Amino acid sequence: MKSRFYYAGIRVRDLKRSINFYTRAFGMKVVARGTMPHGGKYVHLVTPGTRMRLELNWYPKGSRFYVPYRKGEELDHLAFVVDDVKAAFKAVTRAGAKVAVDPDHSEGTEVYVKDPDGVWIEPLA
Repeated sequence: MKSRFYYAGIRVRDLKRSINFYTRAFGMKVVARGTMPHGGKYVHLVTPGTRMRLELNWYPKGSRFYVPYRKGEELDHLAFVVDDVKAAFKAVTRAGAKVAVDPDHSEGTEVYVKDPDGVWIEPLA
């Protein structure tokens, strides 16, 4: 079987807030929007130089896909290739990311921030 990875989808609580975060923090562009049959909404974002998409998914209460967020559920993980990890770390925290593992306290080169919904993001050099 041949395959090609196309996109990764994450669940968000506030679609507008998440779009603002990913466009400001990583320069992503919205390339598609839509409404699902059950009333949920999605937005596809891309960064220059890749066809890989990030799909933000919002589900309304009552949808079969709606699940309330619970503390400790932050298991999603995204990685972005950047020129300078420390500079990117500073830029995305200024754009609203929360610190998860800062460069001064990481083991090795792993640095992490959290998006508005607690999704862990790793800037990589």
